[in-house]
Amino acid sequence: MASGNGLASLGVEGATAAAQALSLPAEAYGNDPQLEVMWAMKAYNHAEIYFNLISSVDPSNLKLTKVDDQIYTSFRESFSDLNIKNLDPDMLKTAEAKEKWRPFCNQFDGVVEDFNYGTLLRLDCVKDYTEENTIFATRIQFFAIEIARNREGFNTPVFQAKKQPS
Repeated sequence: MASGNGLASLGVEGATAAAQALSLPAEAYGNDPQLEVMWAMKAYNHAEIYFNLISSVDPSNLKLTKVDDQIYTSFRESFSDLNIKNLDPDMLKTAEAKEKWRPFCNQFDGVVEDFNYGTLLRLDCVKDYTEENTIFATRIQFFAIEIARNREGFNTPVFQAKKQPS
């Protein structure tokens, strides 16, 4: 992922204003293009940090939340056959998929902070975040899939590739 972009490019005042704006309830805004840009930057920043993390630390040792065990167990009970190595966008975005995901996600309301906020998720877990390899998902979907990828060894190639000398 390219560095030098994201919230840091806003400067201290811009980042503070963005943080304040993002803390207001959604009803305070219409379809404000500036707000959409701030959300996109926040999601990109989160994605960049996460990818750098799994590139630097063995993902099998990562703990993403205080309730990783609960998320993982519930995720695999609900989605035992989901191919997490190469996600099919339809498994997250179709009306049928959304109906299946809704009860899973809602059980983490009040358990995982901002469980339903938008986040970027890689489709192919051995590749970086790119336009072609990224989908918009909820934060709990991100946690569930990435915790499973970490525990099941699917993110290990990212760590190993960055560990090898160029």
